[in-house]
Amino acid sequence: MNSKTTYSIGELAKHFDVTARSIRFYEEQHLIAPERQGQSRIYHAKDKVRLKLILRGKRLGFSLAEIRKLFELYDTNPNSAAQLEIMLQLTQSKRAVLEQQLNDIQMLMNELDEVEIRCQEELNEIKRGLL
Repeated sequence: MNSKTTYSIGELAKHFDVTARSIRFYEEQHLIAPERQGQSRIYHAKDKVRLKLILRGKRLGFSLAEIRKLFELYDTNPNSAAQLEIMLQLTQSKRAVLEQQLNDIQMLMNELDEVEIRCQEELNEIKRGLL
């Protein structure tokens, strides 16, 4: 898929390592809108870019509703400050959630360390008693 201007669903699925069913789902959610020729879907460069952005957004933890909102803002005004402001708000919100999760994980790791140390000490005591 170099300078090609149209793509089949199979080509996009292979390129992005997703299923054709996933791509059809994004279409049902009005995130991408391929051209139709009979039963075939013809995807253009815009659809390819949007699919890339959808997958990146999902990887970053954005909901499809949040991704749709960004697309709608972009479609209304491609150079929108509102789009950038919402993107900043979303990224700050995701960062806060991830930082909280990271803190929670660190607390759990510390608790596991303590349990592991206590278990190892008790096991050592039992083994000494058996000698």
